[in-house]
Amino acid sequence: MFDTTRTFSGFSVDDTSAAQKFYGEKLGIPVTEEWGMLRLRLAEGRAVLVYPKGDKHKPAEYTILNFPVDDIEDAVEKLTAAGIKLEPFDGVDDKGVFRLGGPLIAWFRDPAGNILSVVQEN
Repeated sequence: MFDTTRTFSGFSVDDTSAAQKFYGEKLGIPVTEEWGMLRLRLAEGRAVLVYPKGDKHKPAEYTILNFPVDDIEDAVEKLTAAGIKLEPFDGVDDKGVFRLGGPLIAWFRDPAGNILSVVQEN
């Protein structure tokens, strides 16, 4: 039944206006709004629903979106230039990049506290 259904994922935020600004302006993702909810238009036609939960929102304690990049150094530089603070999780270096095994990765948060990352693919 679901093998031919278009699926999408979603996550909550406490402030859709702040989320729309962050995803649209800081990250450059096309964002649309309908019925008080946002839809992020990602590469290859993928969409993610962003819905309001107000003061009932609890930030995800795991990475909700991973953005593959070719050059982690360049991505980190652009994020910090946009005023986005990288997360100082265990094992990250002074640039905010985890280099202790696996792909190079840097984490950051959206205005609602949800965790996102940039991951170097090669």
